[in-house]
Amino acid sequence: MRIAEVIGTVTLSRCHPSLAGYRWIVGVPFSLKALRNSAAPDGEDVVILDELGAGEGQRIGVSEGVEAMMPFHPLRKPVDAYGACILDALEVK
Repeated sequence: MRIAEVIGTVTLSRCHPSLAGYRWIVGVPFSLKALRNSAAPDGEDVVILDELGAGEGQRIGVSEGVEAMMPFHPLRKPVDAYGACILDALEVK
């Protein structure tokens, strides 16, 4: 799981039928160095499926790869990144 900051939303004109009606957001992941220094996110933008209603500027936990599909098990959905949680506080030691 990675930590990302939400920077916006995505509007789809077409999508896979199994993903119709879901909300999509754009997040920028943090490196460990950026988290330790309380700096801005420094990763590549990622499109994330969001069922939690994360807003712009919030930090979220993002599952990627096959783990992103697990919330829908046993159904199979073509998802690469899933917003698993909204973080209220974060402490890096």
